[in-house]
Amino acid sequence: MAVRLTSIHRYPVKSMRGASCETAVVEPWGLAGDRRWMVVDAEGGFVTARRHPRLLAITTEITATGVRLSLPGAETLEVGLPDPAHQVPVRIWSSVLTAAEAADAAGWLSDLLGFDARLVYLDDPTRRAVSPTHGRPEDRVGFADGYPLLVTTEASLAALNAEITAAGSPAVPMHRFRPNLVVDGEGAWDEDRWRLLRIGDAVFRAVKGCARCVITTHAPHPASGRVDRDREPLRTLARIRRFGSGVWFGVNLIPDTPGVTIAAGDAVEVLEVADAGTPPLGS
Repeated sequence: MAVRLTSIHRYPVKSMRGASCETAVVEPWGLAGDRRWMVVDAEGGFVTARRHPRLLAITTEITATGVRLSLPGAETLEVGLPDPAHQVPVRIWSSVLTAAEAADAAGWLSDLLGFDARLVYLDDPTRRAVSPTHGRPEDRVGFADGYPLLVTTEASLAALNAEITAAGSPAVPMHRFRPNLVVDGEGAWDEDRWRLLRIGDAVFRAVKGCARCVITTHAPHPASGRVDRDREPLRTLARIRRFGSGVWFGVNLIPDTPGVTIAAGDAVEVLEVADAGTPPLGS
């Protein structure tokens, strides 16, 4: 069976709802337009759906002048690209850097979340390096958790959902895992062994498996703005995909050929693999 890229997804604002796209430009720090915006608190600390799941119900759309945010029951907010001269300090995990603050979003976000919240834009993505444990000194990332892209596979989701439904719970959709790229045609969990792959004309290093968090258990309903909470998929992942202290689904990628455009339907070729039975990198 031919291996294909079945879908592409980008998330303009970290932890908010993403959107599918037919094509995307691969930049050194991820897909063009992906996670260049982020919500921070008054001290500049990053704010995510781990503690504020309502963020997942906010629809985001990249516009010619910035980004559009919408949520049922709230006025749609048009945010322009902020002045890069207005830098504020921000912190995301162990990374401390600066970003441009979009002051016109503060009131909307603060009212929604119930605390002093602000929106920042990473005008210069070269400011943030990936973890040196799994990357090279020149590798960069936007406001994704740690690496430029995340790839998941249809076969692994099917294997996971077979276990979930056998235990009496409903299957979970792929969007719960917030991938950038979804691939079909490989076997379940084959991605654990990937080390180098080509998608269309773009080449990526597979540098680390993705340990999953509570965000995967939140089920947003964009039409109503409601976000429900479930025990899956973490309950089943803890049983069948526990390695070390984490539970794993998907693989983080770093692009080696930035500037290339990829498209849904592109051929996928795995160029290098590890030995059979190899657990996810970083586990």
